[in-house]
Amino acid sequence: MAIARSIRRTNPITLILAALLAIGFFLFLFSPSSSASPTSPKSKHNPPASNPLSPPTAAYRKQAVQPNGRRIPPPVVHYQLNNLTTSPNPMANQETILILTPLARFYQEYWDNLIALTFPHELIALGFITPKTKEGNAATVALQNAVTQTQSGPQAKRFASVTIMRQDFDPPLTSQDEKERHKMENQRARRSALSQARNSLLFTTMGPSTAWILWLDSDVVETPPTLLQDLAGHNKPIIVANCMQRFTNEKGGKDIRPYDYNSWQDSQIAQDLAQKMGPDDILLEGYDEMATYRTLMAHLADPSPSRDQSRELQLDGVGGTALLVKAEVHRDGAMFPPFAFYHLMETEGFAKMAKRLGWTSWGLPNYFVYHYDE
Repeated sequence: MAIARSIRRTNPITLILAALLAIGFFLFLFSPSSSASPTSPKSKHNPPASNPLSPPTAAYRKQAVQPNGRRIPPPVVHYQLNNLTTSPNPMANQETILILTPLARFYQEYWDNLIALTFPHELIALGFITPKTKEGNAATVALQNAVTQTQSGPQAKRFASVTIMRQDFDPPLTSQDEKERHKMENQRARRSALSQARNSLLFTTMGPSTAWILWLDSDVVETPPTLLQDLAGHNKPIIVANCMQRFTNEKGGKDIRPYDYNSWQDSQIAQDLAQKMGPDDILLEGYDEMATYRTLMAHLADPSPSRDQSRELQLDGVGGTALLVKAEVHRDGAMFPPFAFYHLMETEGFAKMAKRLGWTSWGLPNYFVYHYDE
């Protein structure tokens, strides 16, 4: 009877509040989570960035200090990288692609070509690194303006994220003039600095959801709109397009010519030259002073309109003008050596390092991308 009297004396409002709390507690325990787990390979991707210069991953923010002076430890997130796919159909499988560009000059044609890519932009993250020079400063401002305009425009055109980095070391060349860049005596210092820039950009921007990485030079101003689908469709760990250049010939007509000579099959002559070199010497391609007699992919191009663009060629060295790499190759440790690695540096050294790790490089001699005509 004492219990019954206690219940009768209880305020009805208290009973209602207790019932509501009990219902809320059961709903919290048994209702399904509304957010996808980061470990799921089929999780819905975040919407395109609303911030023009949003990072590729959310930055960790420190928790507020508790009264006892301690901080709440950050959450532990598990990423099942074994479930990350790199397939011949990355669009259907919702695979994310990271496009990385070392950028010393900004060409509007490069940006317009990037926007015209038909791969879903919500699956594309962009990363750039610019030098701390007068030209680099101007390129950074122009790039930021282009990014702001695109990321504030139609949602379908926005990219998932954009990262812009500045080099923390002095560039070896103050001028980006084409003749100055390609002088033989400048190659070692230039390629070492470019390797450092590529590695800094790669290690900063590659995230746990990155499936593919496209290295795209800032002066590549024309590619097929289906570039990403076309290269990934070959399902190769490393594959490079053939970089050409449009120009006006002596007769005043429009013509094309090879531009990138860093994609090649090795020769015995080149290997013999390397054996006679010192440990820090490097082989260079495309210079009469150092004839290697390698088989250059640039010279195997078929310019006819009816050419077989799907033709594949196994390579020992690759250029970086339009180079698609499965992210697992980089995760295995293949990077761009800023030092002599088997007498090779930068992208050619990357192909050698990848080969030592068990990955094969391929090229498409009849699939063209086009370099800016300086």
